[in-house]
Amino acid sequence: MSTTLFHGGTVWRGHAQPTGHALLVRDGRIVALDDEALRLADAAEHSDGAGAATAAASGTADAAASGTADAATSVERIDLESGFLMPAFGDGHAHPLFGGLEAEGPDVRACATVEEIVAEVRRFAEEHPEREWIQGASYDGSLAEGGLFDARWLDEAVADRPVVLRAWDYHTVWCNTRALELAGIDAETPDPVLGEITRRADGSPLGTLREWGAVELVTDIMPPRPAEERLRALERAADYYLARGVTWVQDAWVEPGDLDTYLLAAEADRLRLRTNLALYADPRRFAEQLPDFVESRRRVQEAGSPLLTANTVKFFADGVVENETGALLEPYCSALHKHGMSVWGAEALAEAVCAVDAAGFQVHVHAIGDAAVRQALDAIEHAVAVNGPRDRRPVIAHAQLVDEADLDRFASLGVIPNMQPLWAQLDALMQVLTVPRLGQERADRQYPMRTIEQSGARLAFGSDWPVSSGDPRDGIAVAVSRRTVDGEPAGGWTPHEILPVGVALDAYSASVAHQAFADSADAAWGRIEPGAAADLVHLAADPRDLDPSRIPDLPVRATWLAGSPRYRGAPSLAVS
Repeated sequence: MSTTLFHGGTVWRGHAQPTGHALLVRDGRIVALDDEALRLADAAEHSDGAGAATAAASGTADAAASGTADAATSVERIDLESGFLMPAFGDGHAHPLFGGLEAEGPDVRACATVEEIVAEVRRFAEEHPEREWIQGASYDGSLAEGGLFDARWLDEAVADRPVVLRAWDYHTVWCNTRALELAGIDAETPDPVLGEITRRADGSPLGTLREWGAVELVTDIMPPRPAEERLRALERAADYYLARGVTWVQDAWVEPGDLDTYLLAAEADRLRLRTNLALYADPRRFAEQLPDFVESRRRVQEAGSPLLTANTVKFFADGVVENETGALLEPYCSALHKHGMSVWGAEALAEAVCAVDAAGFQVHVHAIGDAAVRQALDAIEHAVAVNGPRDRRPVIAHAQLVDEADLDRFASLGVIPNMQPLWAQLDALMQVLTVPRLGQERADRQYPMRTIEQSGARLAFGSDWPVSSGDPRDGIAVAVSRRTVDGEPAGGWTPHEILPVGVALDAYSASVAHQAFADSADAAWGRIEPGAAADLVHLAADPRDLDPSRIPDLPVRATWLAGSPRYRGAPSLAVS
């Protein structure tokens, strides 16, 4: 029987909860807090295992002393060293398989110019002559004017093999000429449904493909990644997250091959992280997908892994503002009649959401622009009206721009806004691509996190990793300051949307657990109370006492999943 006592620091239970100083964990579950935790630990060390178990079950010091055998229970005592223990973080919207796979290709994420990207692709190709295709991600889409990248630039690095690079947004790819040729994309190729082939003045394809209708022209002919490569990617993603205090992730875009990878990992005992899968709903073939979703959920349930579920279906309502594919109520500044891309259309989205909801799935909708957010809210409202009341916890991810008339609808419909706090800053991407497309008035209404949270909605956070950093510390720092890493602007961009630190911590922990339905007796995590799973993160200092600019560098000393240490950081350093 494993027993651990945490003491010597702050035990943080949540923004609206009392703060404690000690915590006792037995067999992966929290059994006591504060003085009671100390008494039970002392009693357990002077009792037999049976007596200690009785103590844990009854929650009394008298029971802890009831053991009669000579052998004492061993208690691991962890000194928090004036640090901060809290529920582990969760990531309510991410793409761990994508993130893990990035290390299998050229490191273009680190490149600050087009020339650096080309040089890195050349280096990787020369070091890997066995690769038939060169695949990589995530290049910075703001490095070329308008986000338009030319195939001929990549041809300078590799001309005889296809090169396909995903942009940081994962809605765009940049190809060399050989990749376009193999995909049959030329001047005569029409733009596909739900996609755009950007072109030169003469009509020939430029090399940049936008949204998945166009992206799939290339990705559908690429050879599948080897199974072992994909398994390594999942393990790499888990290691990345655990080192940052994250124990649960919502994989927000899962296709059949991805499901197979997760099941293979579960079978081989290579899952290291709690993960829920959101099965991707495609408007072009949704009719045949729904039975497959039900079967996929059954396969995951039968796999029996306590770390894996498949309870969610993912919809895209639109694209992204940077591509001018995010759906807007009013047109983009670049064109009087360009409102972006509605992936489903209002009626089709409502019917598909209703069908998925009737099958018992949680709905998770990507909605960036205000028109897409309204469509998503309308679709959920339709499902509620048709299917009747139940605990459904629908999610709208991103909610970058929300019309004033829709701000209160999240709370009234029980919709969880899963927002990406790291994006709420005036960085280069915002200033180069986003603001010019929206105009200043709309740009200043982006990411209304505080407004929606104060309306009564349960605000949860996600990172969209690898689109952006998956480190909750990075997102929290922006959420509580609305400033860039350079501290700009001094008072914060749109400062009325700044969140209190405790609310931001909750949004990255307890509220993500709520999104994950992690509050039943046998699956509880995300909170510190007796009976809950001991998913915990130990930070070197109390983030509430730090200037926001210091939060990203706050050391994670350790992460526990169900009481088991999954990450231990460097030796402690003083943090003042």
